[in-house]
Amino acid sequence: MSLTAQPATRSGPARELVDALADDPTGQTSPSIYETGRLAALAPWLPGHDTRLAWLLDRQRPDGGWGGPGGYALVPTLSAVEALLTELHRTGPATAPATAAHRGLAFLAAALPGDTPPDLPATDLIVPALLTAVDRRLTGPAGPPPGLAGWADRPRLPLPAGLDPVRLTRVRGLLATGRPVPAKLAHALEVTGELAPGAAGVRPSASGSVGASPAATAAWLGRPEPGPALDYLRRVGRPGPVPCASPITVFERAWALAALIRAGVPLRVPEPVLAELGAAVGASGAATAPGLPADADTTSVVLYVLARLGRPLGVAPLAGYDTGRHFCTWPGEDGASLTTNAHVLDALGEHATRPGVTAARRRVADWLVERQEPDGRWEDRWHASAYYATYAVLLALADHAPDGAARTAVERGVGWLLDTQRADGSWGRWQGTAEETAYAVLALTGAGRAGDPRIAAALARGRSRLSELDGCDGGPALWHDKDLYRPTRIVRAAVLAASGRAGWTSPHPAPTMIRIA
Repeated sequence: MSLTAQPATRSGPARELVDALADDPTGQTSPSIYETGRLAALAPWLPGHDTRLAWLLDRQRPDGGWGGPGGYALVPTLSAVEALLTELHRTGPATAPATAAHRGLAFLAAALPGDTPPDLPATDLIVPALLTAVDRRLTGPAGPPPGLAGWADRPRLPLPAGLDPVRLTRVRGLLATGRPVPAKLAHALEVTGELAPGAAGVRPSASGSVGASPAATAAWLGRPEPGPALDYLRRVGRPGPVPCASPITVFERAWALAALIRAGVPLRVPEPVLAELGAAVGASGAATAPGLPADADTTSVVLYVLARLGRPLGVAPLAGYDTGRHFCTWPGEDGASLTTNAHVLDALGEHATRPGVTAARRRVADWLVERQEPDGRWEDRWHASAYYATYAVLLALADHAPDGAARTAVERGVGWLLDTQRADGSWGRWQGTAEETAYAVLALTGAGRAGDPRIAAALARGRSRLSELDGCDGGPALWHDKDLYRPTRIVRAAVLAASGRAGWTSPHPAPTMIRIA
């Protein structure tokens, strides 16, 4: 397993990354405050419980909340507070958890009447479920935990604007009748409370997880009964804090390889990785993780990677996601994803000679162009930063719809990137980060006009800053799941591809540059 011959200083980091993709059977992602809080509340019997509680306490912010900026703090703070209240009821008085819970409740009382929270998966289920659980801990027959008596007499914490409990009531009603929930809801099974253990139609996946989620798995298991689900929880919970989703093998391999391939990094991909990616694609496509349904986003990126590596499978698995105007991430999706459609356009573009592909490409490209923001950027539901969505859409349009309205949209997107570069050369929504700077550099390199002096200057400043950030910037969690998370190796691949430290050569390499082991 190695890259094609390159100077060691240039090929080493990418070779190490590809080796890690091949050797790690689960993938690597940041721990989640939300998921760790749910596991602490649902499975105090699981080894690592005290470590999880200590980790939660250590990550409380000075303002009393947990998690990301603005509305991104709501879900993790609710989870952490409810976990601490549960622990205090279970074990009795403890100063640190009581103080942290009090500060968290004060934060929520101030934050909840604000704006509608960000569009993260299952937020409309999680927030009502956790508010009900917190209220029960404070006003139930047992009374509030020691040190929090004053909260029993206060008004109940309100639902934020734009949310109501109707969908949660519907899902719980479905389970109460013994009917199975839709497959995509298994990822958030914990919201169903006492109905979750052994829920009808829900079974652990091949990895032992329910919905690829530690929280959903713990909720389904209910108690420490031997079996695949308990084995999964012991594995994923061994370090203490847990991620929102695990394993993420297909997702991690596909996204990381796509970033490196697109940037022209000459790769030698191990045969088992190629075989496993191919095997992940069924008639309805590929799933991000075992226990989750197949989706158009993962399917598209896998098909793109395999086509670029000389293993095209065709685009037939995407047919079930075609709405006639755009592609849904999964059937019945609420809303639509721009990055999913950008990835679909990439996959279609790599299979341009197949019947019907040209018309589908045009439809998707037009749909993406219509959804460009007035200032030139694109936003999406799977990432907190517009730099990720703009990177994905710009490159898809530049590569596969390079004329007419699409070319104008690309130029406007490039203009937005140039206008929003920070004084230090970086890019970022809240602060300059290596991840977002990498997306901007890759987008400008692949979609900007060659020879444009303003683009050349921006790239020089961006790469200079990226070389300073790379290796010292852990970076914030920016990706959307039930909580914000950071898929470490995917981000690393983007940074390597943008910085040139992975053997970067050209934004549009010929297929012959890719080497297959």
